[in-house]
Amino acid sequence: MAYMKKRGKNSWQIKLHVGRDPITGKKVYKSHTVRGNKREAQHELHRLEHELATGAYVEPTKITVAEYLERWLAEYAEPNLGGKTVSRYRQIIRNNLTPALGSIPLNKLQPLAIQGYYNSALESGRKDGKGGLSARTVNHCHRLLHTALKQAVAWRMLFRNPADMVKPPRPKDKPIYPPSEEERLLLMQAAQGTRLHMPVTLANATGMRRGEILAGQWCGLDWGAGAISVTRALTETDDGVEFKEPKSRRGRRTISLPKYALDALEAHHMAQQKLKALLGDAYQDEGLICCREDGSVWPPAAFTSAYRDLLRRRNMKNIPFHHLRHAHASHLLKAGVSAKVVSERLGHSSVSFTLDTYAHLLPGMDEQAAQQAEKMMRAALERQESAAPTSVN
Repeated sequence: MAYMKKRGKNSWQIKLHVGRDPITGKKVYKSHTVRGNKREAQHELHRLEHELATGAYVEPTKITVAEYLERWLAEYAEPNLGGKTVSRYRQIIRNNLTPALGSIPLNKLQPLAIQGYYNSALESGRKDGKGGLSARTVNHCHRLLHTALKQAVAWRMLFRNPADMVKPPRPKDKPIYPPSEEERLLLMQAAQGTRLHMPVTLANATGMRRGEILAGQWCGLDWGAGAISVTRALTETDDGVEFKEPKSRRGRRTISLPKYALDALEAHHMAQQKLKALLGDAYQDEGLICCREDGSVWPPAAFTSAYRDLLRRRNMKNIPFHHLRHAHASHLLKAGVSAKVVSERLGHSSVSFTLDTYAHLLPGMDEQAAQQAEKMMRAALERQESAAPTSVN
């Protein structure tokens, strides 16, 4: 099944019979080099024989971690994941994982090396030399590496996943502090008369994401019902912009609109039609609600730049556009709107996710629950007392 021979001082070659070639029928051997004395070489020979007998044997390969991760991107990530996700993974691999672990042979990658990288990244992992990466960023690196190495096990390039034995840092939850109603109103007023007025209004009125707003079409607007349908989102990757369907079934939804949003949409539609008539054939009509002046797609990155420029020109507080989504949700919850309704408007995967995300913005809810429990118990006691028979002297 296997044999070994001495190659040099403290060097041994083990040849393992792994089966027969399916075409020629000849025996197939795999070679392993062992550094150490004869006893250590014999120990390694017995270990390999045991792995072969139990089905745990993985053929040796000279592929490095860097080469494997690039192959994983091409053969697994790109065919199975969204373009934006692949772009982010490619960035993490080339900026973080490959410089630190890329030169290590894949089958020699040990948990200690991975753990060492995480620890050093937290201290001095920034490319600009200004300190370490955040625990959240290192955690992203771990999740990506673990997923990629799990596939290496499935492809029988590794027997076990070395990232299984590594503990990544626990990221600290960042509290969300959305803008107040007054700040949201000031922002809509500041955007009045600009291309940003409609997307800012829709974000405030519906809690839609940036990509969902930029992908919205007039054909998805039901004027009679006063509602807008979310069926896709605009994303931006290294290859450009593209439309994609929602990640989950709940992401595809219909959202009722308040009157101020419907009024804004009506005025925006009239202005867009005038511009379309003015530009004629130069207008690229894709049926988009929020687009560039010529009707073409408004790339998310360009939109964000325009939004930030508006805040600077108006000397306004730096309110991230996504925080308008948070504000929509938190203010509805504070107003007593059902968490299920809010969750459906946002397209969250579950009601529990909505509550977990915004619970810290609802102070007093626990006290209200205690007060409600008190009221219910007092009411039960009063009913009991009123139903009790009165004694007669």
